[in-house]
Amino acid sequence: MIVTTDHAANGSVRELRLDRPPVNALSPELVSALDAAVRDAPGDGAEAVVLTGAPGIFSAGLDVPHFLTLDRDGVTDAWRRFLSLLGALATCPVPLAAALTGHSPAGGAVVSIFCDYRVMAEGRFKIGFNEVQVGIVLPASFQLAIRRLVGRRHAERLSIGALLLSPDEARAINLVDEVVPVEEVVERALAWCRSILALPREAMLKTRHNARAALIEGFESFPEKDLEDLVDRWCSEETQAALRAMVARLAAKKAG
Repeated sequence: MIVTTDHAANGSVRELRLDRPPVNALSPELVSALDAAVRDAPGDGAEAVVLTGAPGIFSAGLDVPHFLTLDRDGVTDAWRRFLSLLGALATCPVPLAAALTGHSPAGGAVVSIFCDYRVMAEGRFKIGFNEVQVGIVLPASFQLAIRRLVGRRHAERLSIGALLLSPDEARAINLVDEVVPVEEVVERALAWCRSILALPREAMLKTRHNARAALIEGFESFPEKDLEDLVDRWCSEETQAALRAMVARLAAKKAG
């Protein structure tokens, strides 16, 4: 589910590629595999990490069809795993870059905003936080991560309106840092890592830690009540109906 490639030039950079065709949907198993890979990378000697996907798709977000088969305990476990992954990203002691090789909606976008830098493929791709559209409330810690990048007004507009943006629209508000041809996305993310690693290491790492303090704090002690609220919302009649309608639309589109 995770393909690992180590790049040694100008510092050790570990590339972690999501490999769950066709759309890298974030199943609990994929989430846990990525969580473990991110946590293991610094101990294995990686000085920076790049997350990437397949050409045309970074991740379509949570594996909603699978989630819909779970009972409440299963949903709680799945959300706990996803929050653990975000905690691993938020508290990762080395720089992280997201190489967004294509579509990155919902959970795909959420994963990316806990990285330090985002390079997105140009073209007819979308990125954004459309959770409200299917009845999911974005937790405060998610919204904090969005605000860090785009500011309060754009964060409100994106999250409340469940908007999906083009790469250029995302770049205009700093949701992503670069937009390049799809074949250059991974190399540009690697190049950013190398540029950061060329700086005096201790000064860079301590400054980075200070700059991410609020992000780190939010996931060192994620409130259990917030998890319960997420699960309550997911299991609500409104959200279940919206999710099932979305899955039906996607199935009909695929069949057509």
